[in-house]
Amino acid sequence: MKRPVLGTRKDVVSAVICSYPGGRAYAAVNLGMPLKKFDNQAYENAGSRPLTDEHIFRLEQQAGTTFLPDYVAAMYGGMFVQLTTPGTLDNVDLYNRSVKAAAKRGRVDQIIAKALDDGVIQKGEAEAIISALINYMSARYAEVLATIQLYSQEAAL
Repeated sequence: MKRPVLGTRKDVVSAVICSYPGGRAYAAVNLGMPLKKFDNQAYENAGSRPLTDEHIFRLEQQAGTTFLPDYVAAMYGGMFVQLTTPGTLDNVDLYNRSVKAAAKRGRVDQIIAKALDDGVIQKGEAEAIISALINYMSARYAEVLATIQLYSQEAAL
């Protein structure tokens, strides 16, 4: 999945809501809020306090996204790596992780090749390259940790 790291917390909340199955109406129901209150908190309208990190986490669990941890990790110059749940791994899962990581590496190379067509890497192209690289490195790191976890004789990392 191609996702840039978002620039603001408001962008994160908006992306989570857009990714939520059924949209904002279903997200409001999930959090037990009336739609108007949800909208005010999500978009910080009328002096409303923003959604909490716990609210965003709950929505992201349902949506299958990681916008908030990606955003926070990027603030610190790092990347978010989602770890696997012990006991859920098998060789098919490892193979799928490997294929997905390889595809993400290929995406990095494609972006670089396209950026070099004119002989100069522009600022926007550099940002796209870095974003794709972070996605690849995160996938590769998770793949390696999953391999260690599956084949380790000791407790998972």
